[in-house]
Amino acid sequence: MNSRTLILLSCLLALPGLAVAALPELTIPAGFGVNIHFTGNPKDLDMIRDGGFRFVRMDLAWGGIERQKGVHDFERTGYDALTEGCMQRGIRILYILDYSNGLYESDRSVRTEEGRKAFAAYAQAAARRYRGKGILWEMWNEPNIKQFWQPQPSVDDYCKMVEAAAPLVKEADPSGLVVAPATSTIPFDWLEQCFKKGLLKWIDVLSVHPYRPQNPETVIGDYARLRELIAEYAPPGKEIRIISGEWGYSNINWDGKKLSEEKQAQYLARELLINLYTKIPVSIWYDWKNDGTNPNEREHHFGTVMHDLAPKPAYTAAAVLAKNLAGYRIEKRLDLPGQSDFALLLKKGPRTAVAFWTTAEDHEVTLPIPPGRGLLLDMLGKDKEPPAPSWDQKGPTVNASQSPQYLLIETP
Repeated sequence: MNSRTLILLSCLLALPGLAVAALPELTIPAGFGVNIHFTGNPKDLDMIRDGGFRFVRMDLAWGGIERQKGVHDFERTGYDALTEGCMQRGIRILYILDYSNGLYESDRSVRTEEGRKAFAAYAQAAARRYRGKGILWEMWNEPNIKQFWQPQPSVDDYCKMVEAAAPLVKEADPSGLVVAPATSTIPFDWLEQCFKKGLLKWIDVLSVHPYRPQNPETVIGDYARLRELIAEYAPPGKEIRIISGEWGYSNINWDGKKLSEEKQAQYLARELLINLYTKIPVSIWYDWKNDGTNPNEREHHFGTVMHDLAPKPAYTAAAVLAKNLAGYRIEKRLDLPGQSDFALLLKKGPRTAVAFWTTAEDHEVTLPIPPGRGLLLDMLGKDKEPPAPSWDQKGPTVNASQSPQYLLIETP
Protein backbone atom coordinates (compact mmCIF):
# COMPACT_ATOMS: atom_id res chain seq x y z
CA MET A 1 0.00 0.00 0.00
CA ASN A 2 1.64 3.26 -1.10
CA SER A 3 1.56 6.57 0.81
CA ARG A 4 -1.09 8.04 -1.44
CA THR A 5 -3.39 5.08 -0.80
CA LEU A 6 -2.78 5.34 2.94
CA ILE A 7 -3.65 9.05 2.94
CA LEU A 8 -6.81 8.43 0.95
CA LEU A 9 -7.85 5.57 3.22
CA SER A 10 -7.21 7.70 6.30
CA CYS A 11 -9.32 10.55 4.94
CA LEU A 12 -12.19 8.26 4.06
CA LEU A 13 -12.13 6.43 7.37
CA ALA A 14 -12.19 9.75 9.20
CA LEU A 15 -15.63 10.61 7.85
CA PRO A 16 -18.13 9.83 10.63
CA GLY A 17 -20.51 7.00 9.90
CA LEU A 18 -19.20 6.33 6.41
CA ALA A 19 -19.19 2.61 5.58
CA VAL A 20 -15.94 2.50 3.68
CA ALA A 21 -14.13 -0.43 5.29
CA ALA A 22 -13.04 -3.18 2.97
CA LEU A 23 -10.63 -6.01 3.05
CA PRO A 24 -7.29 -5.11 1.45
CA GLU A 25 -6.57 -5.80 -2.18
CA LEU A 26 -4.77 -9.01 -3.05
CA THR A 27 -1.43 -7.29 -3.41
CA ILE A 28 1.82 -7.58 -1.49
CA PRO A 29 1.96 -6.64 1.42
CA ALA A 30 -1.48 -5.05 1.90
CA GLY A 31 -2.89 -7.92 3.96
CA PHE A 32 0.21 -9.09 5.82
CA GLY A 33 -0.04 -8.90 9.60
CA VAL A 34 1.16 -10.22 12.95
CA ASN A 35 -0.41 -11.10 16.28
CA ILE A 36 0.77 -8.93 19.14
CA HIS A 37 0.50 -9.16 22.92
CA PHE A 38 0.93 -5.55 24.02
CA THR A 39 -0.96 -2.28 24.29
CA GLY A 40 0.39 1.25 24.30
CA ASN A 41 2.72 2.64 21.66
CA PRO A 42 6.10 0.87 21.96
CA LYS A 43 8.88 0.79 19.35
CA ASP A 44 7.57 -2.63 18.30
CA LEU A 45 5.11 -0.78 16.07
CA ASP A 46 7.92 0.86 14.10
CA MET A 47 9.54 -2.53 13.54
CA ILE A 48 6.24 -4.07 12.55
CA ARG A 49 5.68 -1.34 9.95
CA ASP A 50 9.27 -1.56 8.70
CA GLY A 51 8.95 -5.34 8.39
CA GLY A 52 6.17 -4.85 5.83
CA PHE A 53 3.27 -5.79 8.08
CA ARG A 54 0.10 -3.79 7.54
CA PHE A 55 -2.15 -5.39 10.18
CA VAL A 56 -1.91 -6.27 13.84
CA ARG A 57 -4.23 -8.62 15.69
CA MET A 58 -4.69 -8.08 19.40
CA ASP A 59 -7.03 -9.17 22.21
CA LEU A 60 -9.40 -6.43 23.34
CA ALA A 61 -9.82 -8.21 26.67
CA TRP A 62 -13.30 -7.72 28.12
CA GLY A 63 -12.28 -8.57 31.67
CA GLY A 64 -9.59 -5.89 31.73
CA ILE A 65 -11.72 -3.20 30.12
CA GLU A 66 -14.83 -3.66 32.27
CA ARG A 67 -13.82 -4.05 35.91
CA GLN A 68 -16.96 -2.35 37.17
CA LYS A 69 -20.32 -3.20 35.69
CA GLY A 70 -21.17 -0.84 32.87
CA VAL A 71 -17.84 1.04 32.98
CA HIS A 72 -15.49 0.48 30.02
CA ASP A 73 -11.94 1.80 30.37
CA PHE A 74 -10.03 1.91 27.09
CA GLU A 75 -7.55 4.64 27.96
CA ARG A 76 -5.83 3.30 31.08
CA THR A 77 -5.72 -0.20 29.60
CA GLY A 78 -3.55 1.15 26.76
CA TYR A 79 -5.91 0.53 23.87
CA ASP A 80 -6.33 4.20 22.98
CA ALA A 81 -2.55 4.55 22.65
CA LEU A 82 -2.24 1.34 20.65
CA THR A 83 -5.02 2.37 18.29
CA GLU A 84 -3.53 5.79 17.72
CA GLY A 85 -0.02 4.36 17.29
CA CYS A 86 -1.24 1.99 14.61
CA MET A 87 -3.20 4.66 12.77
CA GLN A 88 -0.13 6.93 12.71
CA ARG A 89 1.89 4.19 11.02
CA GLY A 90 -0.71 3.07 8.49
CA ILE A 91 -1.32 -0.21 10.32
CA ARG A 92 -4.87 -1.56 10.43
CA ILE A 93 -6.16 -3.39 13.47
CA LEU A 94 -8.01 -6.62 14.04
CA TYR A 95 -9.33 -6.41 17.61
CA ILE A 96 -10.50 -9.66 19.20
CA LEU A 97 -13.58 -9.15 21.34
CA ASP A 98 -12.82 -11.95 23.69
CA TYR A 99 -12.69 -13.89 26.88
CA SER A 100 -15.01 -13.73 29.74
CA ASN A 101 -15.73 -11.38 32.58
CA GLY A 102 -16.11 -12.57 36.16
CA LEU A 103 -18.70 -9.88 36.79
CA TYR A 104 -21.13 -11.87 34.64
CA GLU A 105 -19.81 -15.37 33.94
CA SER A 106 -18.19 -18.08 36.08
CA ASP A 107 -16.18 -19.68 33.26
CA ARG A 108 -14.15 -18.56 30.26
CA SER A 109 -17.18 -18.34 28.01
CA VAL A 110 -20.50 -16.51 27.62
CA ARG A 111 -23.38 -18.81 28.48
CA THR A 112 -26.01 -16.71 30.28
CA GLU A 113 -28.49 -14.12 29.05
CA GLU A 114 -26.96 -11.52 31.37
CA GLY A 115 -23.50 -12.35 30.03
CA ARG A 116 -24.61 -12.06 26.42
CA LYS A 117 -26.16 -8.64 27.01
CA ALA A 118 -23.05 -7.43 28.85
CA PHE A 119 -20.71 -8.80 26.18
CA ALA A 120 -22.76 -7.10 23.47
CA ALA A 121 -22.64 -3.80 25.39
CA TYR A 122 -18.86 -4.03 25.77
CA ALA A 123 -18.47 -4.83 22.08
CA GLN A 124 -20.71 -1.91 21.18
CA ALA A 125 -18.71 0.43 23.43
CA ALA A 126 -15.46 -0.64 21.75
CA ALA A 127 -16.88 -0.19 18.26
CA ARG A 128 -18.29 3.22 19.16
CA ARG A 129 -14.99 4.39 20.63
CA TYR A 130 -12.93 3.37 17.60
CA ARG A 131 -15.50 3.94 14.88
CA GLY A 132 -14.30 5.17 11.53
CA LYS A 133 -10.91 3.40 11.67
CA GLY A 134 -11.71 0.39 9.49
CA ILE A 135 -11.17 -2.08 12.32
CA LEU A 136 -11.90 -5.78 11.94
CA TRP A 137 -14.00 -6.79 14.97
CA GLU A 138 -13.44 -10.47 15.69
CA MET A 139 -15.88 -12.39 17.88
CA TRP A 140 -13.74 -14.36 20.34
CA ASN A 141 -10.67 -16.49 19.76
CA GLU A 142 -10.84 -20.23 19.02
CA PRO A 143 -14.21 -20.92 20.67
CA ASN A 144 -14.15 -24.45 19.25
CA ILE A 145 -11.58 -25.66 21.78
CA LYS A 146 -11.86 -26.04 25.54
CA GLN A 147 -8.87 -23.84 26.29
CA PHE A 148 -10.82 -20.78 25.18
CA TRP A 149 -14.47 -21.76 25.75
CA GLN A 150 -15.13 -23.46 29.08
CA PRO A 151 -16.29 -25.77 30.47
CA GLN A 152 -16.55 -27.09 26.90
CA PRO A 153 -17.15 -25.62 23.44
CA SER A 154 -20.78 -24.94 22.56
CA VAL A 155 -21.93 -24.00 19.07
CA ASP A 156 -25.27 -22.90 20.48
CA ASP A 157 -23.86 -20.57 23.14
CA TYR A 158 -21.25 -19.14 20.82
CA CYS A 159 -23.75 -18.35 18.07
CA LYS A 160 -26.15 -16.74 20.54
CA MET A 161 -23.33 -14.46 21.68
CA VAL A 162 -22.47 -13.44 18.10
CA GLU A 163 -26.14 -12.88 17.27
CA ALA A 164 -26.46 -10.53 20.25
CA ALA A 165 -23.27 -8.55 19.64
CA ALA A 166 -22.79 -8.33 15.87
CA PRO A 167 -25.71 -5.98 15.05
CA LEU A 168 -24.64 -3.55 17.79
CA VAL A 169 -21.06 -3.50 16.52
CA LYS A 170 -22.20 -2.86 12.95
CA GLU A 171 -24.46 -0.02 14.09
CA ALA A 172 -21.77 1.54 16.30
CA ASP A 173 -19.02 1.35 13.66
CA PRO A 174 -20.21 1.24 10.05
CA SER A 175 -16.56 1.43 8.96
CA GLY A 176 -15.73 -1.88 10.64
CA LEU A 177 -16.18 -5.49 9.64
CA VAL A 178 -17.50 -8.25 11.88
CA VAL A 179 -15.26 -11.31 11.77
CA ALA A 180 -15.85 -14.82 13.16
CA PRO A 181 -15.44 -17.54 14.37
CA ALA A 182 -11.59 -17.55 14.54
CA THR A 183 -11.44 -21.31 14.91
CA SER A 184 -8.45 -23.35 15.94
CA THR A 185 -7.52 -25.13 12.68
CA ILE A 186 -10.34 -25.56 10.12
CA PRO A 187 -12.91 -27.79 11.89
CA PHE A 188 -15.39 -28.39 9.07
CA ASP A 189 -18.04 -30.14 11.17
CA TRP A 190 -17.99 -27.44 13.87
CA LEU A 191 -18.13 -24.69 11.27
CA GLU A 192 -21.07 -26.31 9.51
CA GLN A 193 -22.96 -26.47 12.79
CA CYS A 194 -22.39 -22.73 13.22
CA PHE A 195 -23.55 -22.08 9.67
CA LYS A 196 -26.75 -24.02 10.36
CA LYS A 197 -27.36 -21.80 13.38
CA GLY A 198 -27.16 -18.70 11.15
CA LEU A 199 -23.61 -17.45 11.79
CA LEU A 200 -23.13 -16.32 8.18
CA LYS A 201 -26.13 -13.97 8.48
CA TRP A 202 -24.45 -11.93 11.21
CA ILE A 203 -20.85 -11.66 10.07
CA ASP A 204 -18.96 -10.03 7.19
CA VAL A 205 -15.80 -12.15 7.09
CA LEU A 206 -14.98 -15.73 8.08
CA SER A 207 -11.72 -16.24 9.99
CA VAL A 208 -9.90 -19.51 10.58
CA HIS A 209 -6.51 -20.45 12.05
CA PRO A 210 -5.08 -23.04 9.64
CA TYR A 211 -2.38 -24.44 11.96
CA ARG A 212 -0.91 -27.75 10.83
CA PRO A 213 2.22 -29.85 11.25
CA GLN A 214 2.51 -30.04 7.47
CA ASN A 215 3.92 -27.39 5.16
CA PRO A 216 1.84 -24.31 4.24
CA GLU A 217 0.99 -25.51 0.74
CA THR A 218 -1.29 -28.21 2.17
CA VAL A 219 -3.87 -25.52 2.98
CA ILE A 220 -4.89 -25.07 -0.66
CA GLY A 221 -7.41 -27.90 -0.68
CA ASP A 222 -8.79 -26.89 2.72
CA TYR A 223 -9.64 -23.39 1.51
CA ALA A 224 -11.40 -24.82 -1.54
CA ARG A 225 -13.49 -27.14 0.63
CA LEU A 226 -14.31 -24.31 3.05
CA ARG A 227 -15.49 -22.06 0.23
CA GLU A 228 -17.83 -24.80 -0.95
CA LEU A 229 -19.27 -25.06 2.56
CA ILE A 230 -19.75 -21.31 2.83
CA ALA A 231 -21.51 -21.22 -0.54
CA GLU A 232 -23.95 -23.86 0.68
CA TYR A 233 -25.06 -21.83 3.70
CA ALA A 234 -24.44 -18.15 2.93
CA PRO A 235 -27.53 -15.97 2.53
CA PRO A 236 -28.42 -15.42 -1.15
CA GLY A 237 -26.30 -12.72 -2.74
CA LYS A 238 -23.98 -12.35 0.27
CA GLU A 239 -20.25 -12.86 -0.27
CA ILE A 240 -18.36 -14.18 2.74
CA ARG A 241 -14.60 -14.01 2.25
CA ILE A 242 -12.06 -16.01 4.24
CA ILE A 243 -9.10 -14.61 6.13
CA SER A 244 -6.21 -16.42 7.80
CA GLY A 245 -6.60 -14.80 11.20
CA GLU A 246 -3.79 -16.63 12.99
CA TRP A 247 -1.22 -19.10 11.74
CA GLY A 248 2.46 -19.63 12.32
CA TYR A 249 5.20 -22.15 12.98
CA SER A 250 7.17 -22.32 16.22
CA ASN A 251 10.87 -23.17 16.37
CA ILE A 252 9.70 -26.05 18.57
CA ASN A 253 7.62 -28.07 16.16
CA TRP A 254 4.40 -30.01 16.82
CA ASP A 255 6.34 -33.18 17.56
CA GLY A 256 8.61 -31.37 20.03
CA LYS A 257 11.58 -31.38 17.66
CA LYS A 258 13.45 -28.23 16.72
CA LEU A 259 12.36 -26.28 13.67
CA SER A 260 15.29 -24.20 12.47
CA GLU A 261 15.01 -20.45 12.14
CA GLU A 262 15.69 -20.84 8.42
CA LYS A 263 12.79 -23.29 8.06
CA GLN A 264 10.51 -20.95 10.01
CA ALA A 265 11.45 -18.13 7.62
CA GLN A 266 10.74 -20.38 4.63
CA TYR A 267 7.33 -21.25 6.02
CA LEU A 268 6.49 -17.60 6.72
CA ALA A 269 7.24 -16.45 3.18
CA ARG A 270 5.50 -19.45 1.64
CA GLU A 271 2.47 -19.08 3.90
CA LEU A 272 2.00 -15.45 2.92
CA LEU A 273 2.40 -16.25 -0.78
CA ILE A 274 0.13 -19.30 -0.73
CA ASN A 275 -2.57 -17.35 1.08
CA LEU A 276 -2.43 -14.66 -1.59
CA TYR A 277 -2.44 -17.29 -4.34
CA THR A 278 -5.63 -18.75 -2.87
CA LYS A 279 -7.17 -15.24 -2.64
CA ILE A 280 -6.97 -14.86 1.13
CA PRO A 281 -6.82 -11.06 1.63
CA VAL A 282 -5.52 -11.01 5.22
CA SER A 283 -2.74 -13.25 6.58
CA ILE A 284 -1.91 -12.80 10.26
CA TRP A 285 1.32 -14.55 11.26
CA TYR A 286 1.53 -15.86 14.80
CA ASP A 287 3.54 -14.38 16.45
CA TRP A 288 5.18 -10.94 16.32
CA LYS A 289 7.88 -11.78 18.86
CA ASN A 290 8.92 -14.71 21.01
CA ASP A 291 6.70 -14.58 24.08
CA GLY A 292 9.44 -15.77 26.42
CA THR A 293 12.90 -17.29 26.67
CA ASN A 294 12.20 -20.82 27.93
CA PRO A 295 14.05 -23.06 25.45
CA ASN A 296 11.55 -25.87 25.98
CA GLU A 297 8.30 -23.89 25.84
CA ARG A 298 6.76 -24.13 22.39
CA GLU A 299 4.67 -20.97 22.85
CA HIS A 300 7.84 -18.93 23.35
CA HIS A 301 9.22 -19.52 19.85
CA PHE A 302 6.63 -18.43 17.27
CA GLY A 303 8.00 -14.90 16.82
CA THR A 304 9.48 -13.14 13.84
CA VAL A 305 11.83 -11.50 16.34
CA MET A 306 13.39 -12.64 19.60
CA HIS A 307 11.99 -11.68 22.99
CA ASP A 308 14.42 -8.72 23.03
CA LEU A 309 13.29 -7.70 19.50
CA ALA A 310 16.44 -8.97 17.77
CA PRO A 311 15.28 -9.90 14.23
CA LYS A 312 15.06 -13.56 13.29
CA PRO A 313 15.35 -14.75 9.67
CA ALA A 314 11.54 -14.80 9.58
CA TYR A 315 11.44 -11.02 10.06
CA THR A 316 14.00 -10.50 7.31
CA ALA A 317 12.08 -12.81 4.96
CA ALA A 318 8.88 -10.83 5.55
CA ALA A 319 10.63 -7.50 4.97
CA VAL A 320 12.35 -8.71 1.78
CA LEU A 321 9.09 -10.01 0.34
CA ALA A 322 7.18 -6.85 1.28
CA LYS A 323 9.82 -4.45 -0.05
CA ASN A 324 10.87 -6.11 -3.28
CA LEU A 325 7.40 -7.23 -4.41
CA ALA A 326 5.36 -4.34 -3.00
CA GLY A 327 2.26 -3.76 -5.10
CA TYR A 328 2.56 -7.01 -7.03
CA ARG A 329 -0.47 -9.25 -7.50
CA ILE A 330 -0.32 -12.99 -8.14
CA GLU A 331 -1.63 -13.70 -11.63
CA LYS A 332 -1.33 -17.49 -11.72
CA ARG A 333 0.72 -20.53 -10.85
CA LEU A 334 3.04 -21.45 -13.69
CA ASP A 335 2.83 -24.97 -15.04
CA LEU A 336 5.84 -27.01 -13.92
CA PRO A 337 6.30 -30.78 -14.29
CA GLY A 338 6.54 -31.51 -10.58
CA GLN A 339 3.55 -31.00 -8.26
CA SER A 340 5.96 -30.17 -5.43
CA ASP A 341 7.34 -27.22 -7.41
CA PHE A 342 5.73 -23.80 -7.11
CA ALA A 343 6.26 -20.84 -9.42
CA LEU A 344 3.89 -17.90 -9.06
CA LEU A 345 3.70 -15.27 -11.79
CA LEU A 346 3.23 -11.77 -10.32
CA LYS A 347 2.25 -8.52 -12.02
CA LYS A 348 2.47 -4.85 -11.11
CA GLY A 349 1.39 -2.74 -14.05
CA PRO A 350 3.89 -3.51 -16.82
CA ARG A 351 6.29 -5.18 -14.39
CA THR A 352 6.54 -8.93 -13.96
CA ALA A 353 8.13 -11.17 -11.34
CA VAL A 354 8.21 -14.83 -10.42
CA ALA A 355 8.32 -16.26 -6.91
CA PHE A 356 9.42 -19.90 -6.92
CA TRP A 357 10.36 -22.72 -4.55
CA THR A 358 9.89 -26.44 -4.03
CA THR A 359 8.64 -28.56 -1.16
CA ALA A 360 11.06 -31.32 -2.23
CA GLU A 361 14.86 -31.45 -2.30
CA ASP A 362 16.86 -28.83 -4.22
CA HIS A 363 16.81 -29.32 -7.97
CA GLU A 364 16.81 -27.38 -11.22
CA VAL A 365 13.59 -26.16 -12.83
CA THR A 366 12.99 -24.24 -16.04
CA LEU A 367 10.51 -21.40 -15.65
CA PRO A 368 8.08 -21.19 -18.61
CA ILE A 369 8.30 -17.44 -19.23
CA PRO A 370 9.18 -15.37 -22.33
CA PRO A 371 12.78 -14.38 -23.14
CA GLY A 372 14.11 -11.65 -20.93
CA ARG A 373 16.50 -10.47 -18.28
CA GLY A 374 16.15 -9.90 -14.57
CA LEU A 375 17.47 -9.79 -11.03
CA LEU A 376 17.32 -12.91 -8.88
CA LEU A 377 16.98 -12.48 -5.09
CA ASP A 378 16.94 -15.11 -2.40
CA MET A 379 14.50 -15.21 0.52
CA LEU A 380 16.74 -12.99 2.66
CA GLY A 381 17.38 -10.39 -0.04
CA LYS A 382 20.77 -11.45 -1.34
CA ASP A 383 21.50 -11.25 -5.08
CA LYS A 384 21.97 -14.65 -6.65
CA GLU A 385 24.65 -15.39 -9.21
CA PRO A 386 24.65 -14.22 -11.90
CA PRO A 387 23.28 -10.90 -10.56
CA ALA A 388 21.43 -10.08 -13.79
CA PRO A 389 20.59 -13.33 -15.58
CA SER A 390 19.18 -13.43 -19.07
CA TRP A 391 17.41 -16.26 -20.87
CA ASP A 392 16.09 -17.23 -24.27
CA GLN A 393 12.75 -18.61 -25.40
CA LYS A 394 13.25 -21.78 -23.38
CA GLY A 395 12.98 -19.80 -20.16
CA PRO A 396 15.54 -19.51 -17.36
CA THR A 397 16.80 -22.64 -15.64
CA VAL A 398 17.15 -22.00 -11.92
CA ASN A 399 17.89 -24.00 -8.80
CA ALA A 400 14.71 -24.37 -6.73
CA SER A 401 14.99 -24.93 -2.99
CA GLN A 402 12.57 -24.82 -0.07
CA SER A 403 13.53 -21.16 0.38
CA PRO A 404 11.48 -18.91 -1.92
CA GLN A 405 13.41 -16.91 -4.51
CA TYR A 406 12.23 -13.91 -6.49
CA LEU A 407 13.03 -13.23 -10.12
CA LEU A 408 12.39 -9.54 -10.81
CA ILE A 409 12.06 -9.26 -14.57
CA GLU A 410 13.25 -6.12 -16.33
CA THR A 411 10.57 -4.22 -18.22
CA PRO A 412 11.28 -4.30 -22.01
